[in-house]
Parts: sequence; structure tokens; C-alpha cells
Amino acid sequence: MIVRIMGEGQVRLSDSRLTELDKLDDELLAEMENGDGPGFRRTLHALLTRVRELGEPLPDDSLEPSDLILPSPDATLEEVQALLSDDGLISGG
Repeated sequence: MIVRIMGEGQVRLSDSRLTELDKLDDELLAEMENGDGPGFRRTLHALLTRVRELGEPLPDDSLEPSDLILPSPDATLEEVQALLSDDGLISGG
């Protein structure tokens, strides 16, 4: 699976890692629904950090289609809400 972090680039991530990432996605969704700004910020950074740790960065000149697009680390709660599906940022997990 190819994951794009907006403003950073893409990483190749094993599908087997989605379960772990989905837990953080569920936390993020709950914090957004509750208007928990500090919790949202903390969990967004944890999710992006985990994607970076688990994924293999693709070269900057690679233009692979992204299976999943995640917001940039400095995205606001409102910007992330605009990206959400009913399942959160990671659909189907």
C-alpha cells in the first residue's frame, strides 16, 4: 500500500500494519468528535510518526498512486475533518 503524507511524500507500507494504524485513527476520530484539540494534535503526530517508522520512503521523483492520503503534521482539526470518511482517515480498517 502507498501512503502519502501531505507536504512530505510517500511511503510503502505493508497492509498488515493497517490494524495497528486503525487504532490510532479511531482515537483521532473520537478526539475530533469531542473537540479535543490537544488530544487531536497528539494523536495525529503519533499516527504520522508510526507511518514513517513502519513505512519505506519512496524516492521524491516517484509518482505512485496513493492508496491512502494523510494530512500534514500541521493540519488543523477543521482541515482533517474535511478529509474524513465515515470510518476516519483510514477507511475500512
